[in-house]
Amino acid sequence: MPRRPAAPVKIGITGLPGSGKTQTLLRIIQLLEEEGLKVGGMVTEPIISKQRRVGFQITNWITKEHEVFAHEGLKSRIRSGRYGVNLAALEGMGASALAQGRDEADVVVIDEVGKMEVESDVFTKSVMDTLDAKKSIIMTLHKKSRNPLLQDIRRRDELRLLEVTPVNKNLLAFKVVHLITGQAH
Repeated sequence: MPRRPAAPVKIGITGLPGSGKTQTLLRIIQLLEEEGLKVGGMVTEPIISKQRRVGFQITNWITKEHEVFAHEGLKSRIRSGRYGVNLAALEGMGASALAQGRDEADVVVIDEVGKMEVESDVFTKSVMDTLDAKKSIIMTLHKKSRNPLLQDIRRRDELRLLEVTPVNKNLLAFKVVHLITGQAH
């Protein structure tokens, strides 16, 4: 019998770029799934070509469908550093992955609410709807961003902010799983 999570817990994982936020999130997802919980939502993964990062794709964790969301070769009026941003992927795949997670999953993940994602009102609304849902949520947040959405999210009383560092990233995954399942491992 799959375990039901305890009362919903909302967790924000912050850290500097390259600190391992997404890797930590993937480890948390693995541990939660091993506990029999259904995880849904959206994960952002780097696209690597010839040993270097050339962009990012977003993946619907339930369906495993993915779409290029930012890429060096993408022509777009919206840029983030050297990447062109494909807002349609975020507003389509990203928002629908969150909606599906809200409907079907025990725990919803939103990976990297950062500089690129917040250009979109559609996606912003989807993030807020997800935060308001009676579900456990784990989101990774850009640490330094002054973006109004991120500041709004950080101010929410129910959100526990945890920072990933090179030293704690292995333990942090277990801590988050413990917070969500309500038991030690």
